[in-house]
Amino acid sequence: MSPLRSISAVLCAFVLAATSLPCRAETVTFAAAKGPGEFEFALTGGGKPGEWSIIRDDAVEVLAQTGTDSTDDRFPLAIYQPFSGRNVYVSVRFMPVAGAVDQAGGVVLRLTSANDYYLARANALENNVRFYRVAGGRRQMIAGVDATVSGRAWHTLGVVARGDRFTILFDGRELFAATDATLSGPGKIGLWTKADSVTWFERINIKPLD
Repeated sequence: MSPLRSISAVLCAFVLAATSLPCRAETVTFAAAKGPGEFEFALTGGGKPGEWSIIRDDAVEVLAQTGTDSTDDRFPLAIYQPFSGRNVYVSVRFMPVAGAVDQAGGVVLRLTSANDYYLARANALENNVRFYRVAGGRRQMIAGVDATVSGRAWHTLGVVARGDRFTILFDGRELFAATDATLSGPGKIGLWTKADSVTWFERINIKPLD
């Protein structure tokens, strides 16, 4: 089963008013259909590779990471291949389903390898949202705040990246902003989980800001 990409010409509602660019948004959804895959699967850290599959629940098709290896530095990635960019608005709709060590879901951007990217992630066990830099396989927190992240509930996590400034949004509101100039070039975007997190991803929204 392979994820399919659908293009929406009207996805402007959640794009920040700060941009005056015309709407060129893209929505990535998942369908149980045959065709070329648009994701590459990788792993940062140790433990077993992610176990990614498309499943259907209540008429919603999701890309799910279902592997439960509890290695603490295990970070499965699903990297979206068709897009590469630097300045971008990207958001994911996800559900933390289960996990004893972690119940986390995240979105990565400016990814140039499985060891180099920026990451915004939300964790239902810790009730916080954080923004990280991963460089040379080493994860370092840049900023974060406490926030209610409910398990087995849908959430939306987004990032606006412009130059060295990043704005993190969660469930329709801006949480915080951060600056970092380490990864200044373009890169891929993707999905992220941690340790034994079983996480469902329902869609990805992308809007280039260049």
